[in-house]
Amino acid sequence: MSTPKDNVTQSITKVIAASSLGTLIEWYDFYIFGSLAVIIGHQLFPSDAGASALINTLAIFAAGFIVRPFGALVFGRLGDLIGRKYTFLLTLVLMGGSTFLIGLIPSYSSIGYAAPILVLILRLVQGLALGGEYGGAATYVAEHAPAGKRGFFTSWIQTTATLGLFLSLGVIVATKNILGAPAFADWGWRIPFLLSILLVGVSIYIRMKMHESPVFSKLKAEGKISANPLKESFQKKANFKMVLLALFGATMGQGVIWYTGQFYAQSFLENTCKLDFNESRYILLWAILFATPFFVIFGSWSDKVGRKWIMLSGMLFGIIFYRPIYQYFIDATDVGEFQKTELKSSSAPVVTREFLAEKADSLITTTTVKTLNNGSTFKEIKAVTLHADETLPPTEKISFADVTLPNSTFWIIVALVFFQVLLVTMVYGPIAAFLVELFPTQIRYTSMSLPYHIGNGVFGGLVPFIATLVASFQGSTPLSGLWYPIGIASLSFVIGAVYINNKGDRDVTD
Repeated sequence: MSTPKDNVTQSITKVIAASSLGTLIEWYDFYIFGSLAVIIGHQLFPSDAGASALINTLAIFAAGFIVRPFGALVFGRLGDLIGRKYTFLLTLVLMGGSTFLIGLIPSYSSIGYAAPILVLILRLVQGLALGGEYGGAATYVAEHAPAGKRGFFTSWIQTTATLGLFLSLGVIVATKNILGAPAFADWGWRIPFLLSILLVGVSIYIRMKMHESPVFSKLKAEGKISANPLKESFQKKANFKMVLLALFGATMGQGVIWYTGQFYAQSFLENTCKLDFNESRYILLWAILFATPFFVIFGSWSDKVGRKWIMLSGMLFGIIFYRPIYQYFIDATDVGEFQKTELKSSSAPVVTREFLAEKADSLITTTTVKTLNNGSTFKEIKAVTLHADETLPPTEKISFADVTLPNSTFWIIVALVFFQVLLVTMVYGPIAAFLVELFPTQIRYTSMSLPYHIGNGVFGGLVPFIATLVASFQGSTPLSGLWYPIGIASLSFVIGAVYINNKGDRDVTD
């Protein structure tokens, strides 16, 4: 049995590595679903569902975020009662198991609406598990870290969410490139989910070798563990005030900046700008690769200048620059402008003819892949409807898909997504240390987990769904959805600027 003395001697490097690896894998598990929303939507819903398949899939994706606060309450309480180590071992098993099972769920064509219902249930388990994981990992690392470097050491945990997204995108793109697009869309999308079981097995093995937090062990040896962490967190006025401040002054704004800069950016490029599947993911992969070190830079800097203004500056820049950035995305991917460039080559047209049973009309679709001299390519899809009522003239509709960009435009968009991820590192790098320092040891796991998962999970996690939904309303524009993250970030900025103390309480042993 380990003692507090043994725990103190445990290398902080090993603590960070073991904690970060497990948390990274949990984020990987959680984000695969969002990264594959379009393909999963085709698998879970009827083939004629159209745009509603994507919105319904994003709603299932969002459900995992909504239950994260409940996971924070359940597992946060366990972590404050039995310890940090065993609680986040349990969350790891739940996350890995549910992710693996999503990879085995039959499609709508096999079991009908049971498919989305089963995925929804597993998605809820994922959300509960993640709700318990992050608070435990951040608390565990912070309680090992020295006072003057808590921002630096916890910032490594903060990299895991973005690296989990990076890993999920990398596995998805590699799998698709190996199998080819048709096989990936048919069954290959399941592989990233099934791989999770191997990653979780490795992480469980590493975490089994970890010791309990020295601060928690000392508290336990002295018999000072909270008898009811939930009651102490939310019924004591001083603690509850801190919970509300953490939520409305920090995590709410941090959450919408995080999900706009990464998830919504990729979704917008793929679904609104019609970029090619790989193109939109390559852009995000490069941006994340360049920006990830800044989590550690801003976390470390917050040890010297305080957490408050670094986090609030990230929110303010998002409020100011989101609309100009996304307007550029629209302008730079406009195929109509592309076509002013001389055509280099055009593929042989592929013509398909479909009988529309409901109206007895016929639909003739002609697909051509065009390459321009500036290096861009796109797929032109011309759909002509021949009406059964021969008095009506044929109707024609032209759309574009699978756009790839000229090289210079590609790197400008990478730079703009990088800027958004940089804002993510500003709001997210220091926030674990900020939250840990707000609450006493007895109720820390519970108290910091709840505002984090409401702010990050609910307010932030709903960005792709709400922004996509708002942009689909009649009379809206493609930029209308941005008012949601801009409004939430503005509110959080004002509350944080007025009420957060930049000095904070750096003693986490109380």
